[in-house]
Amino acid sequence: MKTIVWGGEKIAPYKGIETTQSHIGESWELSGVAGNESIVSEGPLKGRSIASLVKEYKGELVGKHVYENTADEFPLLIKFIDAQKDLSIQVHPNDELAAERHNGSKGKTEMWYVVAADPGAHLLAGLKEKITPEEYAAKVADGSITDVLARYDVKPGDVFFLPAGRIHAICSGCFIAEIQQTSDITYRIFDYNRPGLDGKPRQLHTEQAKDAIDYTVYPDYRTEYSPEENEEVELVNCRYFTTSVYDLSLPFAKDLSSIDSFMVVMCLSGEGSMEVDGEAVSLRQGETVLIPASADDVCFIPESSMKLLTSYIR
Repeated sequence: MKTIVWGGEKIAPYKGIETTQSHIGESWELSGVAGNESIVSEGPLKGRSIASLVKEYKGELVGKHVYENTADEFPLLIKFIDAQKDLSIQVHPNDELAAERHNGSKGKTEMWYVVAADPGAHLLAGLKEKITPEEYAAKVADGSITDVLARYDVKPGDVFFLPAGRIHAICSGCFIAEIQQTSDITYRIFDYNRPGLDGKPRQLHTEQAKDAIDYTVYPDYRTEYSPEENEEVELVNCRYFTTSVYDLSLPFAKDLSSIDSFMVVMCLSGEGSMEVDGEAVSLRQGETVLIPASADDVCFIPESSMKLLTSYIR
């Protein structure tokens, strides 16, 4: 992970952010979640947490309007997830329910970008038929909940937007880039009756999830978009984040002066560099960069080809 931070006067780029806790199959690329905060590993701010940087630099780092809404909490959690087995079926509460149940916590709206997928890999996202809360609970109890979930065979480049309340699961063989609200509140609905590390089934949150689920049935849960080379292609635009993909073989410059937000850049493939207000930073597959809101412009410069995801808050 890499990050660039300015506060007041321009400071040299800081490379290297690490999370304090690793997760099996997950890389928490940028996290402000308490107990799992990203830490600067190089440069003059080495050892500083992302939370302490937000507290010190405020709107210069995250954007004035962002800071007004989220204060000292870094508002996005950025992950790579490599699913070696089917992950549990789950749902997340919205802001109102999370605040009520979890001491003012935020809910979790998120999105997935499929970076890679094994042959036959699939995801679960949303309900494919109408059920009541009571029917949901019965299907969890008898193990048939998967029968009413929409299943998608996936390939690289597929996108799924998952507003709070939408049932979902990442399944075996999927490598995912995940952008989400800063929240670690998850209601586990079904875990395929597998034993946990203690040999006993993991706890389910059947009743909590019952009130959190959005029971609306939609015709399609996959996000449709038209890929374009050497262009910014917007994938998701919601109140919590705006995410775009870039498939670059040529340099691409973007004006950042008007967005009043930090920008997170994830390099999904290839390598090259980026120049932020004239400061050059190398960039290669698997790295994530945080550009502060004080930056005026960025230019992505592929070495041969480079695929990027960017996220910021409008």
